[in-house]
Amino acid sequence: MSTITLYTAPTPNGFKVAVFLEELKNAYDFRYDVRPVNVAKGEQKDPWFIAINPNGRIPAIVDHHRNNFVVFETAAILIYLQQHYDTENRFGWDPKENPDEYSEMLQWIFFAHGGVGPMQGQLNHFRNAASEEVPYALTRYTNEVKRLYAVLDIRLSQDRDYLAGPGRGTYSIADMNVLPWLRIRAHSGLENLDEWPNVKRWCENTLSRDAWEVAGNVGRARDTASMYLV
Repeated sequence: MSTITLYTAPTPNGFKVAVFLEELKNAYDFRYDVRPVNVAKGEQKDPWFIAINPNGRIPAIVDHHRNNFVVFETAAILIYLQQHYDTENRFGWDPKENPDEYSEMLQWIFFAHGGVGPMQGQLNHFRNAASEEVPYALTRYTNEVKRLYAVLDIRLSQDRDYLAGPGRGTYSIADMNVLPWLRIRAHSGLENLDEWPNVKRWCENTLSRDAWEVAGNVGRARDTASMYLV
């Protein structure tokens, strides 16, 4: 029996959890199943899914090894999985043994969760889904996403390969939590990363991992709208 059932769709938030589950599968004897949720048809608002996540958003997980415990909200899912199933702390830190590194990891997770995701999500909406062009919104959210990319570039300019951890850093859920938004930057009109060379290097090095290619197909429903196939 699989340990986890992931309810998801191929959005940036869904991609984050899919990547981590793939990394756990590659690192440990770990199995998970996927139940695609067709967000284009509004399946995430159906009663069966609302019973799992009252917020009606993907992703969510059910942990069958812990009395079918449910976790929703992407950052909460990543932290939960790292806490319970990354037994060697390959992708994070124990808060008691390495409190500073754990805090760094949380800081960058929350930076992405409260900044990059919402701002780039709004930019994508006004660029690709709004019924009319709103120049003020396009300018506002483009500038804010660029500012946030610049913050990431500052961090990665400090002789670092990853966002958290000592020295050059360690590939962790802090990176997994933000890179899916960078991965779809062309959808946001920001395909060229030359303005942020350290972010560009980080993307090239990390997105080449095998788990990222596999995760790109996790949660795809046959008739999901193309705007979500990112």
